[in-house]
Amino acid sequence: MIRRWNSKAGRAARGFRRAALGIMVLAPLPASAASIEANYDISLLGLKIGIAAIKADVVKDQYKLDVWSQLTGLAGIITGGKGAATSTGSISGDRILPATFAVTTANSEKSITVRMALAGGSVQAVEIKPPIEPRPDRIPVTEQNKRGVVDPLSALLMPASSGNTSNAAACDRNIPVFDGATRFDVKLSYAREETVRSATYSGPVAVCRARYLPISGHRADRTATKFMENNKDMEAWLMPVGEDRVFIPYRISVRTPLGTTVIEATRVNVNGNNPRMPVRARN
Repeated sequence: MIRRWNSKAGRAARGFRRAALGIMVLAPLPASAASIEANYDISLLGLKIGIAAIKADVVKDQYKLDVWSQLTGLAGIITGGKGAATSTGSISGDRILPATFAVTTANSEKSITVRMALAGGSVQAVEIKPPIEPRPDRIPVTEQNKRGVVDPLSALLMPASSGNTSNAAACDRNIPVFDGATRFDVKLSYAREETVRSATYSGPVAVCRARYLPISGHRADRTATKFMENNKDMEAWLMPVGEDRVFIPYRISVRTPLGTTVIEATRVNVNGNNPRMPVRARN
C-alpha cells in the first residue's frame, strides 16, 4: 500500500514540479542589486504536505537563485521527499541567460542529481546521476531542442517586455524549459486581477493561466504526460512589489492526479522589507 501511494505521489509530484517551476515568474529587478526571499506552504486537497523557500540575488546583470523544498507530516514520513536546486546566469535586456544549473531530488526510494552548463541560451553539457533508464517510447531530445532554453530554476526569473509592465503583460509569455532530460514549454496567459488581503501581502495580484506543452524527452503515451498536457487547471498569482515592478509568486495552483496542489506564500522579504504596501498594479 505504501509503495503504491508513493508511486502515485511521485507521478503527481513530477508533473506538479514541472508546472510550478515554469509558472513562477519575476519581472525586472533593480539594475544595481536586489535580494528576494520567500517562504511557501505546500498543500494538497487543503491539507499542508510541505514547505518551500526561494532566494534570488541580483547584482547588476548577474543573478543567483536557490530553491529548497521538503514534504512534511505524513507525506514526508511515507515518501521522504525533498529537493534543492541552484542556478546562476546573467540578464541581457529582456532575456535570461543561464550559466549553471544543479538540482538534487530525493525520496525514500532513490535520489537523482542533475547538473547542467549553458551559454548563450544553449545547453553545453548535462550530467544526470544515476542515468535515466532508456525507454523505447521516450521522444528523443535533439540538439535543436537544447537551444534557446532556460533551466527550470531560471524560469523563475523573467524580465517583462520592454515598455510594458502591466499585469496582463506579466502573464503574456511562453517559457522554453529544458531540465536536463526533457524539453517542454509553459504557456502563460492573462486571466484576471484579484485583490489579496493577508498577513504576508495586501494588494493586487495578476492571475495567469498556464499550460504544459511537452516537446521531447518525455514518454508520449504515459498517463502522467497526457494528464499534464491536457491539464487546464493551473494558475499562478503574481504580486507586484515596489517601483521596479518586481513580480513574485504569491500563489500557485495545479491540479494533479491526487487532487489540487497549492503553493502559497507565508513570508516575503524584498531587500529585508515585507511588501505589504506595494505600488498599485497598472493595467
